[in-house]
Amino acid sequence: MATMDTGPFGLDDDTLRRQEAQLDAILAAMGSALVAFSGGVDSTYLAWAAHRVLSARAVAATVLSPLNPPGESAAAVETARHIGIRHETSAFDPLGLDAFRTNPPDRCFHCKLELMGQLRLLARDLGLAVVVDGENADDAADWRPGRRATAELGVRHPLVEAGLGKDAIRRLSRLAGLPTADRPALACLASRIPYGTPITADLLERIGRGEAFLFAQGFSNCRLRHHGDTCRIEVPSDELPLLLERARRTAVIICLRALGYTYITLDLEGYRTGSLNTGLPDRFPEETS
Repeated sequence: MATMDTGPFGLDDDTLRRQEAQLDAILAAMGSALVAFSGGVDSTYLAWAAHRVLSARAVAATVLSPLNPPGESAAAVETARHIGIRHETSAFDPLGLDAFRTNPPDRCFHCKLELMGQLRLLARDLGLAVVVDGENADDAADWRPGRRATAELGVRHPLVEAGLGKDAIRRLSRLAGLPTADRPALACLASRIPYGTPITADLLERIGRGEAFLFAQGFSNCRLRHHGDTCRIEVPSDELPLLLERARRTAVIICLRALGYTYITLDLEGYRTGSLNTGLPDRFPEETS
């Protein structure tokens, strides 16, 4: 009996081709689309597919915000150039929203409602039929406050509609030669701050600088969780020994002390999404990050 090529993520080629064809059909039926484009794995693959199917009728839009990790916006510009898609940028500062700045458990809803509303206006001005984002089928398994906002605004999720999860998107991205195929998952910097702790521009900058330093130390992914005068470092479990090497540990301590942290801790559970959601009531799950 012949075996099927499952590729590096255990996904057979026939399934991938079928899902990709379904995505193409979904995009073609839209006629035109504005892609909410962060430059991450999912939105890059979606922008690439939209450009391939819709050509000039697909436009990528990146929102410049203090929530973006350092370098993310510049990387999005370069990635859009690589794809060849028209790329627009607009500024958005959620710190002007009391319902976001005070950091309630549903902060993502309020932020996403304003952000996607801004993109919907841009799509209208450009004569584009719909706003689409890079939510994937794996994301759909989790409830997120921001999803309620996109539903209210009519934002489409073509990757979800095509049944494409993260592993499939990474594999298809690699086959397409996209530079984001192995890029680590990033998320807005507010997700490093416990609910109820006010979000400020200075705090976001401090967290961003700390994470940038950790990435520069060679970790494949990381999070710097803020707990007042204490920071909690998350790196992948198999990379924990790297952080304990004397020279690297000393450099990290010096950097984070300079950023204002008195106590510097290492989370022995390692990097995981949504670690600040522990203990939340079921009605208040946050975006995984």
